[in-house]
Amino acid sequence: MSMNRRNFLQMSAATVAAAAVQTELQAGVSAAFPVIDCHTHFYDPGRPQGVPWPGRDSSLYRTVLPADLRRLPQHLPVTGTIVVEASSWLEDNDWLLELAQRDPFIVGVVGNLNPESTDFGLQVRRLSANPLFRGIRISARQVGVLLEQGRSGVLGVLSDHDLALDVNGGPETPELLSRLAKHQPQLRMILNHLGNPAITRDPPPAAWASGIRAAAACGNVFCKVSALVEGAARDGGRAPEQLDFYRPYLDVVWDAFSDRRVIYGSNWPVCERAADYRVLQKLVADYATERGPDVQQQFFAGNSKAVWKWADRKPAASDKL
Repeated sequence: MSMNRRNFLQMSAATVAAAAVQTELQAGVSAAFPVIDCHTHFYDPGRPQGVPWPGRDSSLYRTVLPADLRRLPQHLPVTGTIVVEASSWLEDNDWLLELAQRDPFIVGVVGNLNPESTDFGLQVRRLSANPLFRGIRISARQVGVLLEQGRSGVLGVLSDHDLALDVNGGPETPELLSRLAKHQPQLRMILNHLGNPAITRDPPPAAWASGIRAAAACGNVFCKVSALVEGAARDGGRAPEQLDFYRPYLDVVWDAFSDRRVIYGSNWPVCERAADYRVLQKLVADYATERGPDVQQQFFAGNSKAVWKWADRKPAASDKL
């Protein structure tokens, strides 16, 4: 059937109008609630002492600050972030807190302390005097050591100061975290990066899925949907951009933890090696939207506030930080 000029113009106008409505809807959604990225890393290799991570040969070896994240194209505008300290240097916890003090875009800091050190409790008490210090992250290996030695009680100082514990490790981490949670039922815990499963077209590994369900059975454990695209990238390539590729893994996590215990995190800038920020953000935003009208708000802000109890802060006046 041929199309005359009038029909073409009518269809074009309808297309433009539909696009405008969709843009307005997206703008309305993004303005309706805060969007907190709960897993970012900031660092400055240009400091006199440098940084222990990332290494000089890494594509990530450059100054990365909040203004750099704010400038990224985003599916939903990020209104704040909880930054995770990847450096093992004790003084870098203070460096991040000083950065956060200057830039209210940072609503919380997850520090890096060694629970096996003799001054662990002292450092937790010192850092927790700053209300922006919201917890620490440790490795699954450290959790295993504490459990094996019967010393997981040292982590009680975190719950004593109303702080949370992030744990990062491989696919064995969810099951390990379920064991720790039974020893520390008062401590809010967050599984990082879904436990880092290798995301493929095959069904999710049974052992990982079983661990996820075991961790979720503990009401004090939450799951951070972070590093999603890194889990799907292979041999330095880019990750798939289709939601259906990730859906089986997201189904396992969401069905186990429910809408109230899943949290948004990007793992930026590490994630940029696998996908653009806008892409990874849209993947999880679309999935959350499918779960119901209120799920996005919980996923992008509400659940993280329940875990870290971050405080709303005034927007940064400048991107020169």
